[in-house]
This record gives sequence, structure tokens and C-alpha cells, in this order.
Amino acid sequence: MDLQSLIDDPSKLPTIPKVGQQLIASFSANEVSVTDIAHQLAADPALSAKLLRLANSAYFHVSRTVGTVDAALQILGLVMVRNLVLGSSVAGAFRHTAGIDLPQFWRYNLYTACTARWLANRIDVNSDRVFTLGLLHAIGQLQMHTVAASAMASLDQQMGVLAPGRAQLEKQTFGFNHGDVSAELARAWQFPLPLTEALRHIAHPLAAPEFLEASALVHLGAWRARADVLGWSDAEQLAYYPAEVGERLYLQPDWTSALAARAHPDARQPVMPPLAELTQGLEAMFE
Repeated sequence: MDLQSLIDDPSKLPTIPKVGQQLIASFSANEVSVTDIAHQLAADPALSAKLLRLANSAYFHVSRTVGTVDAALQILGLVMVRNLVLGSSVAGAFRHTAGIDLPQFWRYNLYTACTARWLANRIDVNSDRVFTLGLLHAIGQLQMHTVAASAMASLDQQMGVLAPGRAQLEKQTFGFNHGDVSAELARAWQFPLPLTEALRHIAHPLAAPEFLEASALVHLGAWRARADVLGWSDAEQLAYYPAEVGERLYLQPDWTSALAARAHPDARQPVMPPLAELTQGLEAMFE
């Protein structure tokens, strides 16, 4: 298996709904017609209903009911609406991927995205872009399992899909990892180059030719997501914590309860909310 063989035929690419394709095109558009996008969304009743459900979720703390697609665009903004639609569209495109626990996989991606966004707000980085990357950073796993199921089944027996060392094992086995596949999918979908390159370097942000804060934030988000989804103990969290990445971002090492307990054993420190609380309502994106 080589990287190009995973996306070299259009039939191998997941099918994204038309409105999702239009939203992807808006990444690079000089001018975006919000009215056109609202009309496209409104023409898809199922997607519109899901968007409104998400817009009214606890995650956004909206003070009034969001009743229309136009209102969702006005209140949440184009970028966040695009994120919600893309997340839902990509999940729908990979709905029947064998060999992966899909509810766990999407919960991990959502936890990664929301953690990375929370961290980005702390250090004044574009949090909506980081959220996009977090949602999409592991979709290469789905593509690999869809196109090369046999090879991936063998790898899965050696190590779980969400294990911390998974990207390294893929690189040793195939010469590339799922981050490279995620980036190539994004390139095939005509995402802008900065996003595709950020996806490519999330697994090893310090090895990138140029340090990308967005990649590093998603890398940390993935660590936090794994801790919750895989049920790590505090000792395991500390053992796996990518301290050098946190230091490169100038983050204080006390933003989770496990880190805070090590840094300030005798004090109660304000830390990130529990992930189930931080992501409340957004699970509907993947239903």
C-alpha cells in the first residue's frame, strides 16, 4: 500500500453532500455568499434540522432559540456553521467503516476539536480553524480502513487505532501515517494549503519544517481526548503528556486536573471543564 493508492481514484473518495462541497469551496473563496449557502442548507431538511439542533445545544450558550438557518449563520458565523456541517457530512460519508468503533472514534475527534479550541482561546490562536483541524485530523484512519481493510486489520491487531504510538507504527509499516492521508483527502477536496499542511503535521508537530501552532494545539487536544476515551489513569496521562509541545506553545502545565495536581499538589487550580460538559450537545453532529 502506498499513499497515492488510497486516493488515486475518485471512486475511493467519500461522497460529500453538495452543500458540504460548497462550504469546502468557501475556504478559498475571496467572496462568500452567505445567502447562497443559507439557501443550500435550507434545501436539505435533514441537514438543516441537525444544524439547528447543534446551534441550540448547550455548547454555544445561545440566549435565544435559533429557529432558522439564517439565524444560525448570523449567531454562530459562517466558519462555525461550516465546521458543524463538515463534521456531519464527513461522518455520514464514512458511516459504514469496518474495523473501527465509530462512536468512540467520533467522540475522540470531537473531544480533540473542543479541547484544541479551548486551548486556542487561551493563547489567542484562530480557534475556529483549530476546531476544523481537530474534527478532521484522524479521517485518514477511516480512509485507510475503507480502501485497505486487510492491511489495516493486521495493523489493528498490533495496536489500537487511538493508541498514542499508532502514527509511528503506521509510518514504520507503510512509510506514511493517517495524518498524511487526512492531508491528502483535504487536498483532494481542495482545502487551502495551510489547512492541509497543518493536518499533515499534527501527529508530530515538532518535526514539521515550520512549527504550526494549530497542529500543536490539535496534538495536545488529541492527548486529552485519548485520556478520556481510553480511560487513562492520572499516571498514564502524565506519562504520555507531550510536554515539549506544551512548552513550545508557552502553555502552563496545569490545564487539566492531572497536570494541575502535579504542578500544584496543595492547591485547587482552575482547569479545563470535563470533556462531556465542554462538548455537550455536539455529539448530534455524528448521529
